[in-house]
Amino acid sequence: MSRLSATLAAALLLSLEASGETVRGLFRSEAARQENGQFITKFMYQGDNGLLVCRLDNPPLAAEKEAKLLLYQDMDSDLDNLSCSQRLSKAHFTIPLNQEERNQTIPRQSSPTAWQVLYADRYTCEESSVTPAYADLSFTLLLFNPDSAGNPLDHFSAEEAGLHSFYFLLLLAYFIACCIYIQPLYQALKKGGPMHTVLKVLTMALALQGCSALCNYIHLARYCRDGAGVPLMGSLAEFWDMVSQVSMLYMLLSLCMGWTLSRGRKPQSRPLQWERSRASTAVAVGGVVTQGVLLLWEQYSEAESEHHSYHAQQSLAGLLLVALRVGLSLLLASVLYQIISTERSTLKRDFYLSFAKGCFLWFLCHPVLVLISVIFNDHQREKVITIGVILCQSISMVILYQLFLSRSLYWEVSSLSSVSLPLTMSRTNHRGRL
Repeated sequence: MSRLSATLAAALLLSLEASGETVRGLFRSEAARQENGQFITKFMYQGDNGLLVCRLDNPPLAAEKEAKLLLYQDMDSDLDNLSCSQRLSKAHFTIPLNQEERNQTIPRQSSPTAWQVLYADRYTCEESSVTPAYADLSFTLLLFNPDSAGNPLDHFSAEEAGLHSFYFLLLLAYFIACCIYIQPLYQALKKGGPMHTVLKVLTMALALQGCSALCNYIHLARYCRDGAGVPLMGSLAEFWDMVSQVSMLYMLLSLCMGWTLSRGRKPQSRPLQWERSRASTAVAVGGVVTQGVLLLWEQYSEAESEHHSYHAQQSLAGLLLVALRVGLSLLLASVLYQIISTERSTLKRDFYLSFAKGCFLWFLCHPVLVLISVIFNDHQREKVITIGVILCQSISMVILYQLFLSRSLYWEVSSLSSVSLPLTMSRTNHRGRL
């Protein structure tokens, strides 16, 4: 697991680049000619007083090249089918870049609308294969939505609005829960017991999810001030979330498959213990590696999007990731059905059913939310998936915590001595009598 985590970290931090609403870069004539207009960025404006500000380091060179910015309103597919001259003529706004700073006010948007920004100059539509060797133009592009007072000061695009507040509330909830439960959880981990490994993995996964939320909050807190944020924090948020995902997957597969594959050799009175065998380890590691590869592939394929940890699954990697989670949930459902159908004890069946609820909520929340998000508008879909998955997976972890730290059901289900169980009623009563 540690080697896999290191590999994920290296690949993610080297591959991801944050695209912010303060965009700095170079206007390249050659790139504009090859692409029929150099793509700069996309921004979703909403309401009144949207603003675009472009600042140049070398205005005379821009004037000599007849440089200009082209703004297109919601024309992703249409632009690809146009010739170069037609593409340039279809721009809703053409902003000549002949001054050090140019401002463009965006008309009122009745609903959030995506706008594309392209760069072009006098050489963009020339058929000649040779472009004069002009220097590239350094630029800074700032894009603003109106804030609560109606002033164009908000760097967040419409599909990002509200995420900053969500991560703040999430961190606040983590902090309150930590203050309440850290002591009993520490005592349970310190005492050990048959579920010690499970509790450690659960705690690690929840802590990593909290680290991801913290990194996202830091990134967005800075982003709302300068429109660029802290790209490293965005990458770290993705990484911590990925490690949390693979840790939980490894734990759930090991619990179900390990116990099931060892049923012929060990008594059934030890439900869902972490039983290690070559077969169970192979299944768990195989699932973890597959999910890790798909997560990295998804990040590569959607590298231009913001660091929100979850995406609307518009890429092949994202769809395969959803299919993997559905397939794993069906595998666990088959395993748990076999266990429950042969179990005579009502208490044990309740134990397995509670475990199944936690597993299925963790596995299926993402695919279900992807399907549900179709009914929402474009600017709401990723927020619905991001917020919904984080909340559902947090609830799933709470369900599993309650199950494995139960003071009554867990004691009744396990056949082990109560002296070795963490937080059991029998131990408390025994000490009380002493």
